[in-house]
Amino acid sequence: MSDTMTIRDVAASDYEPWLTLWNGYNAFYGRSGPTALPAEVTQTTWQRFFDAREPVYALVAELDGSLIGLTHYLFHRSTTLIAPICYLQDLYTAPERRRTGVGRALIEALVERAAAAGKRVMVAVVDAENVGSVRFHERCGFIEVARMPDIGFKFGRWLTLVLLQRRVDGTRLGENNVSER
Repeated sequence: MSDTMTIRDVAASDYEPWLTLWNGYNAFYGRSGPTALPAEVTQTTWQRFFDAREPVYALVAELDGSLIGLTHYLFHRSTTLIAPICYLQDLYTAPERRRTGVGRALIEALVERAAAAGKRVMVAVVDAENVGSVRFHERCGFIEVARMPDIGFKFGRWLTLVLLQRRVDGTRLGENNVSER
């Protein structure tokens, strides 16, 4: 057995272990059983990772041949910038592997990908009640830039979402360089 974790692009052969992680991620957020995402959403999400026309990507963490974490991200366009912004949409670590560096390794690999692709900023949105996730993102270099009350709705109640941001180009938040537009 090796104790070297690998972060890599998801592969078509990863579907079953990815699905296990994906289902765990969704269950964590209350999307299981009668509130589960429709199968069509899961299938479409999976297919988007392998469609060159889609700006949706996935990285996985692998240890000893098993997937132990995932992150999904996308590059979204802006009307005021040429280079798209990196949006970290999903981050999940298998419960038995939490607090072992998997999440941080996925984020750091994503930072490298975003920087290599010419992105300037990575953003994440977290439910304000998930204080552990907010703190984790902050420990990974994200800065809270906004709280958006009553913007998310889940299980009959409105949520406050926290917008977090991290520069991936080596500069600090707040450093303006007009020539980057």
